[in-house]
Formats: sequence, C-alpha cells, structure tokens
Amino acid sequence: MSYGVAAALQAAIFERLSGDAALAAIVGPAVYDAVPRGALPRTYVSLGPEEARDASDKTGAGARHLFTISVISDEAGFARAKAAAAAVSDALTGAPLALTRGHVVGLWFERARARRVGAQDQRRIDLRFAARVQDD
Repeated sequence: MSYGVAAALQAAIFERLSGDAALAAIVGPAVYDAVPRGALPRTYVSLGPEEARDASDKTGAGARHLFTISVISDEAGFARAKAAAAAVSDALTGAPLALTRGHVVGLWFERARARRVGAQDQRRIDLRFAARVQDD
C-alpha cells in the first residue's frame, strides 16, 4: 500500500473545486480545506474525512481513497445546497485529475446524504467519492 499520493489527491481535489466555474457561480470562493473561524458564507463547500485502503497490485503500489465533500447551507430549503452538490459531483467526475505525485486510475461518486443539522436548522449534504490511485 502507498499513502504517498494522499496529499497530491487532496490538493488536486481542492484545486478542481476552487477553480470550477459552475460551483463558483453558486458558492463563490467558499471552498475550504479547513473551515475558517468567524462568519461564514450562507453556502459553502468543505473537504471532509478520508479513508484509504490498500489497492496495490502487480503493477505497483496503490490505494483506494474514500473521501467526503460537504455542502453546508443556512438558506431555506435544499435547492441551493443541492445545486452546489451537483456542481461538486460534476467537477470531480467530469474530467481526470492531474496529480503532482502518482495518478488517478478512476474516480467515482458513491453516495450522498442530505439532512438538516444544528440548532440553526442548516442544510448539509455529504457526498462520498472513491478514488483509485497509483503511486508511480
């Protein structure tokens, strides 16, 4: 197994989401690797937890990364949050990611969970993706 591609994968995901025009039209620049303190935009995207499992084979070291991207919104209804979630999914699955180390063999949407959370009745959509990476 190799966890060596993890940082490159995370950076590529962040770069892709931060530079996506369709997502920016919904959330502006509010794509966070670490959510800042203080006032937040009404709708934003946050990179979430990750789990990696060995996926090495005879061609070399690799891993399967399961990661979550969250859309959080305090706007009424789920419409804006779902539009942002769709833009996240389209951005990540629409074209291959370029990594600074290794390469992505495949990236797939696995599932999403939309719910209300917190005292302010925020909307939260957690999108789960799987990426198979190879460490070159």
